[in-house]
Amino acid sequence: MMTPKDLFERRKRRARQSLKAKSHGRLRLSVFRSGQNIYAQVIDDQQGVTLAAASSLDKTLKDSLKTGADKQAAAAVGKLIAERAVAAGITEVVFDRGGYIYHGRVKALADAAREGGLSF
Repeated sequence: MMTPKDLFERRKRRARQSLKAKSHGRLRLSVFRSGQNIYAQVIDDQQGVTLAAASSLDKTLKDSLKTGADKQAAAAVGKLIAERAVAAGITEVVFDRGGYIYHGRVKALADAAREGGLSF
């Protein structure tokens, strides 16, 4: 019998395989969502390095957020990752939602990153 973790890993693997086929060498904006916080990072898979990162635990955001686990926090992290990526000269990425459904906090982060200047 498949556990929920197994199903999540299957969805994550399926999403990543699709991204690799369609990315054409672009950088990857990866999202991790926990119960209490949300994290985002821009990753260069060719070299295996993280070029920009942001989370709801960043000192600049933590004081202004009520909690790190809501849509407002996700939107703030999306704007911050977009600012940091644009400052590093990155404008085009592919969005890696992992095994998460594109809904709620994940969607809020993606929309804020688009508004901040990233295109995907």
